[in-house]
Amino acid sequence: MKRDLLSIGDLSRADCEAIFTLAKTLKAAARARRKHRRLEGRAMAMIFEKPSLRTRVTFEIGIAQLGGTAVYLAPNDIRLGERESVADIARNLSRWVDLIVARTFSHDSVRGLAANATVPVINALSDWEHPCQVLADCFTLIEKRRRLRGLRLAFVGDGNNMVHSWMLAASVLGIEFRLACPAGYEPDPRIVAAARDAPGSRVSVTRSVEEAVRGVDALYTDVWTSMGQEAEETRRREAFRGYQINAETLALAERGALVMHCLPAHRGDEITDDVLDGPQSVVLDQAENRLHVQKAVMVWLSRRK
Repeated sequence: MKRDLLSIGDLSRADCEAIFTLAKTLKAAARARRKHRRLEGRAMAMIFEKPSLRTRVTFEIGIAQLGGTAVYLAPNDIRLGERESVADIARNLSRWVDLIVARTFSHDSVRGLAANATVPVINALSDWEHPCQVLADCFTLIEKRRRLRGLRLAFVGDGNNMVHSWMLAASVLGIEFRLACPAGYEPDPRIVAAARDAPGSRVSVTRSVEEAVRGVDALYTDVWTSMGQEAEETRRREAFRGYQINAETLALAERGALVMHCLPAHRGDEITDDVLDGPQSVVLDQAENRLHVQKAVMVWLSRRK
């Protein structure tokens, strides 16, 4: 039976821990230049509707290090759902490859690929979630703080796909998650309800940056205007003007709190240079860990249940 990774909600705590353990092993092997060719002879199709640096490079390099190969399909190569239906693309690719990675605008496209493919499908970002990023972020927190349960993390900014994945991850892994966002930019209420329904969940949404940030162990932010929202940029910049991670915001957090960003950053908007490049920033560790965690995800999904 094949399995997919479309949402953090697809994973149990045990699943996440298995991925983190495998990522630790693969990272150590990579640092020691030891080969772990666990996907020898496997092929992966990468369907990308959006430009990418970290996602594309880490998936391509990752499967190569595992002994496999990747085929990159740019937006105009297949025109997902236009030149050919999502279902037909999934059925065709399933005859040729062993994994499908999709970075799309619509989450329905990812769901459609998974529903029709006979090989695992990985959500490499959609308008609904970004599970690979948040798994890498959690792995980074484990490396830096040696635990997840009981950590307090504040997200300052838009209640977007990153927040969706973070809320679900926090509810599964025992992290206290606080979101500060302006009115009208809250996360989807279905995600909030699902996260809050988890036993022991501590998920909150507030308008106050100070309330969210005070005493936390980590601060997180993302761009105010995501890809596909360019027409809203002026309005969004005005709405989020008070939702910036800067030296004053950082001073409200626990001493030594980590600064996190999924990148790319719009410097001077959601975060200032001195904080992004400062000693408490772990953004490059997050970026590196995309490689190791995604390698773990590919191996984990390739194991039949």
